[in-house]
Amino acid sequence: MKNISYWFSNIFNALSVGSIYILIAMGLVITFGLMKIINMAHGEFIMLGAYTTYVIQNVFEKYWKSFFDYYILVAIPVAFIVGFFIGVFIEKTIVKRLYERTLDSLLLTWGISLILQQLVRNIFGAPNVEVKTPQWMSKQINFTSHLFIPSRRLFILVVAISLLILMFILLNKTVIGLRIKAVLQNREIASALGINSEEIDSLSFGIGTGLAGVAGCCLTMLGPIGPSMGTNYIIDAFMIVILGGMGYLPGVIISSLIIGFLKTFFELNMSTTMAKVLIFIIIILILQFKPHGLYYRPERSAV
Repeated sequence: MKNISYWFSNIFNALSVGSIYILIAMGLVITFGLMKIINMAHGEFIMLGAYTTYVIQNVFEKYWKSFFDYYILVAIPVAFIVGFFIGVFIEKTIVKRLYERTLDSLLLTWGISLILQQLVRNIFGAPNVEVKTPQWMSKQINFTSHLFIPSRRLFILVVAISLLILMFILLNKTVIGLRIKAVLQNREIASALGINSEEIDSLSFGIGTGLAGVAGCCLTMLGPIGPSMGTNYIIDAFMIVILGGMGYLPGVIISSLIIGFLKTFFELNMSTTMAKVLIFIIIILILQFKPHGLYYRPERSAV
């Protein structure tokens, strides 16, 4: 029984890591996989979502202490809104001039990431800060004496699944989603049919950065946050999108789970650094045979 519990716990941990990767990479599916913008500031939008959660926590602790355990339910939509509007502002003022200029977008968004990091350092300071976990998320669900699931990781898994469902509904069941897909697949024809492609670009970019904000909010449940926390995830996010097949959401889900399982089970027997090296080697080998990723379709679609 103990052996079964050990493997079940590790499998759940792998699913948990995979769900975190899904949250991180989901926004990048739009900005990189579909819009072809190399947004090196994606990690900083994760960081902004984390600091938004920190601010919401402090507000609840000071003014609504009796409702403190529920601040995370407010922080998630607020983190999305903050990421969305800052993303839209950056797209309208800077990024919209960089379409079809891939290298320029890489350099400029990297500069934006440095600016955002320094701005947060000036406001909150350079040292890491800790976000307090609500009491109900500090517990664990016990199945047996050897088998238990941390509530916070289960919560992150639920958030990831919920966002995937909402993204699927948005892109397939709403007028806005169909317009987004139309512009991203064929801008000229979509414009000829009366769709405002510039507004759709801003909306798409904002959704991508808003999802990054939600990922940052969830990451506060796992440890301290700091101005440079986004740099720890940006490479993994690009790696997941490329492996899954750029612009194909189910591919990103599969690649996130693959990397989550590899990371979890490699780290059981070796150091974190060596585990990452082996994961990179496996991804390189896969891309040798699948250069467009695991799931590739000539027409890009986020479904």
